[in-house]
Formats: sequence, structure tokens, C-alpha cells
Amino acid sequence: MITVPKGFGEGLGKDAPEWVDSLPKLAAEFCARWRLTPDGDLLNGYVAVVLPVRRADGTPAALKLTWQDTETEHEALALKLWDGRGVVRLLDHDDEHGALLLERLDHTRTLMTAPIEVAVQVTGELLRDLRVPAPPEVDQVGFRDFAADNAAHGHPVPKPLLDQAVSLVAELTADAGRTLVNGDLHYGNVLGGDRAPWLMIDPKPLAGDPEFCALPLLWNRFTEMDGRRGTRDRLRALADIGELDFDRARAWGVVRAVEGELWALRVGDTDFADVAEALAERLG
Repeated sequence: MITVPKGFGEGLGKDAPEWVDSLPKLAAEFCARWRLTPDGDLLNGYVAVVLPVRRADGTPAALKLTWQDTETEHEALALKLWDGRGVVRLLDHDDEHGALLLERLDHTRTLMTAPIEVAVQVTGELLRDLRVPAPPEVDQVGFRDFAADNAAHGHPVPKPLLDQAVSLVAELTADAGRTLVNGDLHYGNVLGGDRAPWLMIDPKPLAGDPEFCALPLLWNRFTEMDGRRGTRDRLRALADIGELDFDRARAWGVVRAVEGELWALRVGDTDFADVAEALAERLG
């Protein structure tokens, strides 16, 4: 029924090869269980494959099979709580197998190529509107030991920036909220739809402050911002539309940018590490 792309699943974990091998069988099982007919070529991201399908009544939909880890395990729960308000609608799901049946969106149309004013307006409205209490099973925002990670890589993050991030982590996590937030809201994860012009996909649910979510909207389309002033202007526009506390969003931005730089160094992505450090410097 499906052919999984070569290399998909690499880097996900020791059990990933077995899971990848099971995907054709899982796709067939869920098409039978939910009375789905394949309706297009298989798509994939880093942690999931998506098969365009049609339901028994002919309605277009998408069958998503997701690698399950702490970042993805509560995706269906978050989608249920947001209930289609600015996000892709969840039609059915099976948590045990990481299977989600979703409304069909247009994967060829994302906010990555929309006018930046539109992209900022849409994502700012998402930051404003998707505010529901996080259920107890969703993890609170947390971080690795920045100083230890930096030492392990030969101290690439400048000490003043690292010290600032460490101090901000302690300050921000001490009184962080319990709002259900999406740790991976960025322009590539907002697709064109029929029910609404733009709908968010692929949430990585966490409990925290809405301000925590702003940084990916800065490292996406990074080259379109003019230095420190342009970066802060973009963040202020998001904060104004999203009804965020600008200073708290900026502080979270420093923390997440340093975290992003250290992550990029762990996986060998030096280009992303450079962008992350530049953002941390501009926001710090």
C-alpha cells in the first residue's frame, strides 16, 4: 500500500527501524479499520508519514502515522482540546499506534511563502487564540543543563550569553504558567485549508507560557530580518498581535536560541547553530 522513503526514520532511536518496517502494515490496517481509500502519494516529515486518503463518504482526509516519543505522544490530545480552532481537525486517532486521521490540508501552501505580513498576522492570532489550560499529563517546559552541554562541545556559546541564558531559565521556569502551548509553531507548520485559509499542524504540546512559542517564528525566514532591530521588530509585531508580554517573549527567545544552538551542535548542523546564536545575541 505504501513505500516508505529510504532513510526515513534515521536518528529517531534504536527502535525506529522496526517501526519503519511496520508502517506499510499499519497503513493497511488503519485504512481497513477506518474505511479509507488511498488518494495520493505518501508524504513524510522527520517523525511521521502522511497518506492522503478518502473516507467512506468520499471526504478527503489524511492518515498520519507518527513516531511516538515525549514530543509527539500528546499530539492527538492537544488537537482535541483546540478542537479545530485555527488548527487541523482531528477526525479519529489511535494513541497506541500513533495513528491520527486528520482533515486534508494543502501541503503545497504554507506560511513560508506567504507575504511576511500575512505570516506574522496568522501566527500572532494563533498565539493569542490557542489558550487553554494544559492537562496534567502534558509535560512542563524544561531544559537540559546548558553549561554542561556547552562544555561538552568546547564552549562554543560565548560565556556572557550562556550565563544570561542560565539565569533566565531559572527565572522563567520558576513562575511559568500551565497553558497548553505548541513548542514547534513555525511558518512551515501552518498550511492552507478549505475550512479556513490557514491551519496549524504538527503541534509539540507542552505546558508553559504562550511567550515560549515565539522564537521559531524568528528563526524561520531569518534572512528577511534586518539585524537586531529587524529581529526585535518582528518579535514585537508577534507580541502585539498575540497579546504577549514582549520582554518575557524576548527572554524566552534568548533561552530557546541558546538551547537551539546547543542542539544543532549535537546533531552537527552548524548553519542552524550560527542562526541560533545570532538570534540569541540580537534578543539578549
